[in-house]
Amino acid sequence: MPVIRLCDVHKSFGRLDVLKGVDVDLRPGETTVVIGESGAGKSVILKHIVGLIRPDRGSVHFRGQRVDTIGEREWAKLRTRFGFLFQLGALFDSLTVGQNVAFPIVEHGTYSKGEIEKIVADKLRMVGLDGIQSKRPVELSGGQRKRVALARAIALDPEVVLYDEPTTGLDPVRADVINELILKLKRELRVTGIVVTHDLASARKVGDRIIMLHGGKFVFDGSPQALDRCRDERVRRFVEGRASQEDLRSLQNRGGS
Repeated sequence: MPVIRLCDVHKSFGRLDVLKGVDVDLRPGETTVVIGESGAGKSVILKHIVGLIRPDRGSVHFRGQRVDTIGEREWAKLRTRFGFLFQLGALFDSLTVGQNVAFPIVEHGTYSKGEIEKIVADKLRMVGLDGIQSKRPVELSGGQRKRVALARAIALDPEVVLYDEPTTGLDPVRADVINELILKLKRELRVTGIVVTHDLASARKVGDRIIMLHGGKFVFDGSPQALDRCRDERVRRFVEGRASQEDLRSLQNRGGS
């Protein structure tokens, strides 16, 4: 049974049709990477998975249960089984590193102070940052902030971790540290990972499976090796970073106006 299933999911925002019948099964223990152009709807899919957005049509399932129709109170409990690494980290600047990592534990658990401190230390150690609990986010580098945000995402030992552009804004070395952590969490915590990224080097390294969103639907589904062999022009343009003829004509028209 898939961990997550999206069946014929449609979503529009005003007149903009973003998802036009998305079907996908996400298998347990795998890291699936979602690629596609900016504005294709990749992050919209993540928000459907954790109930932040409901589909206009279609259904979303978690562990065999339909979840797009459940209430917010049920979702509040269910979200403890998900970890979410936001694109910009979304750390609270007014809190220390330790307090940031502890936030979901305090919100959703009934742990003692000592137990919370131990969990926080364990999670920070997992991302290579134990000992910085008293620092503020502003004192950290971009890569360190991402790693603290990742420690917070796994604070409740989730079954599924969602990564929204995890390497954005990082240099290649710091980006590869995040890649290694994604692999480590899969190996040591056996989490199911869903990664949204434009970083193809990252996609190839962490992905067991890559799916590409284009025109509101998935147009590719396969291994990183299969991605390189795919001859679909839509996929090749994205992989090679080539503008479409439509994009080029648009530039020429604007230049002549």
